[in-house]
Amino acid sequence: MRRMDSPRFVPAPFDRRAWPMDGRLDYWTAPDGWGLRRYRLGEGGRGRMLVLGGRGDMIEKYLEVIRHWADRGWAVTGFDWRGQGGSGRTTADPLCGHIDDFGQWIADLDAFAADWRGQGEGPSAIVAHSMGGHLLLRALAEGMAPPDAAVTVAPMMGLRTAPLPRWLAVAIAEAMCALGFAEKQAWTQKEESERQRRMRQKRLTHDPERYADELWWRDHGREVALGPPSWKWVAQALHSTRALEKGGAIERIAVPLLILAARTDRLVSTPAIERIAARIAGARLHVYGREAAHEILRELDPVRLDALARIDRFLDEVAPNRIGAG
Repeated sequence: MRRMDSPRFVPAPFDRRAWPMDGRLDYWTAPDGWGLRRYRLGEGGRGRMLVLGGRGDMIEKYLEVIRHWADRGWAVTGFDWRGQGGSGRTTADPLCGHIDDFGQWIADLDAFAADWRGQGEGPSAIVAHSMGGHLLLRALAEGMAPPDAAVTVAPMMGLRTAPLPRWLAVAIAEAMCALGFAEKQAWTQKEESERQRRMRQKRLTHDPERYADELWWRDHGREVALGPPSWKWVAQALHSTRALEKGGAIERIAVPLLILAARTDRLVSTPAIERIAARIAGARLHVYGREAAHEILRELDPVRLDALARIDRFLDEVAPNRIGAG
């Protein structure tokens, strides 16, 4: 794949450990009464953008890129998925990332996006990372009204189960659920261990400072801290990704789509991303090499700025600013 040149620019200084003073943090109420923590920044002269995080994420991890797009004129909105970040928990264990059915998240996204679409004018774009990317593509395949453009970053189109084969990972997850461990953490995450912290960081990003930002936010707001997923989440993720790939709905996605991925991603399956991308008409795919880990938008600046430039160029092309035109 031919590598496109990206413009060189130096980002403005930004405090990644503070909420921008001009933002709005509140709660949006889902149809069933569940409160989803929401953050909004920017006036929207360029249009409206919705940013979706991944499993275990919180809005705080994306303040830097939210600021970037707000500075480019977008009215940017982000929210924490039900059961993580500041949107409550679905089990008694506050560190367990659990959901009974990914369909609940699809319903939340459908309702939230419908409300978001009615809050402004101009082009609309959704940028989604990892699990958020999977949920966005699944929602679009299942009929959610599309934005003018969509970007998925390291979308969870398949899980990396190595060294276990996928069939064995499915069998283990289903067995653990059947044995009564559906709402229990599927593995341990010992953040007090320096070795485990380094191992986790390398799976996520080559940037130790941005990784340390996540730990800082968790330490300074324990209500947003989340650990490993539940066994039910693992089973749901394995089934939902396989169902989306094996079904025929993926070809119905018609939104202009940019997909960014990392060849050496240790959390999601890049081959699955490539298979899905080939089936979506007009989808554009760029795969980074060893320079990128899973969290491309939180990588070292050479990768992060390149990714932002690619996204901005794509949005300028397929979702140009029409506010005030005519």
